[in-house]
Amino acid sequence: MTLNDILLIGDPRLYQIAEPVAKEELSDITPKALQLADVVQQFRKTYGAGRAIAAPQLGIMKRLIVMNIDKPIAIFNPVLYDYSEETFEMWDDCMSFPNLLVKVSRHKKCKLRFRDWDWNEQIWDLEDDLSELLQHEYDHLNGILATMRAIDDQSFKWRM
Repeated sequence: MTLNDILLIGDPRLYQIAEPVAKEELSDITPKALQLADVVQQFRKTYGAGRAIAAPQLGIMKRLIVMNIDKPIAIFNPVLYDYSEETFEMWDDCMSFPNLLVKVSRHKKCKLRFRDWDWNEQIWDLEDDLSELLQHEYDHLNGILATMRAIDDQSFKWRM
């Protein structure tokens, strides 16, 4: 998989809800998760941004997020919950529309429950940029793009 395989805004698959990953699928989906991590690295080299990707962005309709900041971290079947009332506004970007920024509001804090590479349950307390990042990727699993969360109709600008 390469940057050319990333689904772009308007592709109907981006608006579908992804299916859970079954434990029995782990051996088949692990190589795909590593490919997702590679695509994050490719995107970062090309655009100077990119920390994570949701599997549906590459046409893999499974509830999988791969974060690749220092090393690849697979997040299988994530569930976000316990959102803070406190929110913040920010300019969001996306690999599915790489030169467009969208002003959105995200929760400052939330919790994430998921399965890791070894199918162990993990619970993370997320805050600030990590909270924002995982909310963005989690939306992809539910067929929601940042453009659908724009604060208003003037919340769009081109990356300079």
